[in-house]
Amino acid sequence: MTATLAADAEAIDNRHVRARRLGVLLGMLLLGVATASLAMGAAGTSLWHALADLGQGRRLAPVDQAILWNIRLPRTVMAILVGAALAVSGAVLQGLFRNPLADPALVGVSSGAALGSIGAIVLGAGLPAGVLRVAGPHLVPLAAFAGSWITIIVLYRLSTRGGQTSVATMLLGGIAIGAMTAAGSGLLIYLADDQQLRDLNFWQLGSLSASTWQRVMVAAPIILVALLASPVLARGLNALALGEAPAVHLGIPVQRLKTLAVLVVAAATGAAVAVSGGIGFVGIVVPHLLRLASGPDHRTLLPNAALLGASLLLAADILARIVIAPAELPIGIVTAILGAPVFLWILMQRRMDLMP
Repeated sequence: MTATLAADAEAIDNRHVRARRLGVLLGMLLLGVATASLAMGAAGTSLWHALADLGQGRRLAPVDQAILWNIRLPRTVMAILVGAALAVSGAVLQGLFRNPLADPALVGVSSGAALGSIGAIVLGAGLPAGVLRVAGPHLVPLAAFAGSWITIIVLYRLSTRGGQTSVATMLLGGIAIGAMTAAGSGLLIYLADDQQLRDLNFWQLGSLSASTWQRVMVAAPIILVALLASPVLARGLNALALGEAPAVHLGIPVQRLKTLAVLVVAAATGAAVAVSGGIGFVGIVVPHLLRLASGPDHRTLLPNAALLGASLLLAADILARIVIAPAELPIGIVTAILGAPVFLWILMQRRMDLMP
């Protein structure tokens, strides 16, 4: 018995060491991909020449400064924020539902944000001039964020009774609310004109091409707060893997854990969808790959998910820019091409568990 416990403890320690080493490698990967993102683009501006000029005390040409500082850098920062937000949201939801197929779209957050943004694009011109003047270019992101929060509040009210939140009711309610918001989005798309349809099509498929420092400043505080709050969930999610009753016996405030988890997912996903549109598969694929590589401990899974999600979305954005340059693909198409085969593989691995 003692030998078995010692072997289990050693295995856990080895897994922790492997997870920490993986985190270091993922940090190096993110640094490399971010550098590649800054160096690549349709314009001929060279990051290395710019760094050499700065190192020698020369001022950058106005064109180079505009491309690097105002186009590539905010786009790179936005990809890091959005990728980290989607991956961590997926990891939190998978821990909450105890299912590796869980995704932020399951609780209706993505569809609610989509409805808000589509409504802003189609109906925004009819808003009072004062509202348009105040909102300015932030109208669509603000509407998307509002849509995600309204959705999650309605869902939370539906699934909570007597101070207890039912995860099963939340899941089923999220599917129903997702269908309703999809119907509302379809109606708005039917009413849109040709120009709005082009904007909607590109936005629905996901894009980082409109990234600016203004949009970064809108999304960054919300996403960073959600990411910094996520480690608080780690111990509770680990205990929840044993079931709700054992988690309660271990002293985990399960109801508070569910509430905080939903708020973290709503904030991170809502802000990400608000500034980038619909980007799929990051939230499913990244946490599952990390569980295979270093185990299910959320203390290391959540930070590693942020690093890998950011790197994955940056790599997808680079591909989106160079595949048909000087034009670019919607990034949602790239993530779907990369993520769908992995998702199918996950499904095949779990098909025996899903069969009655």
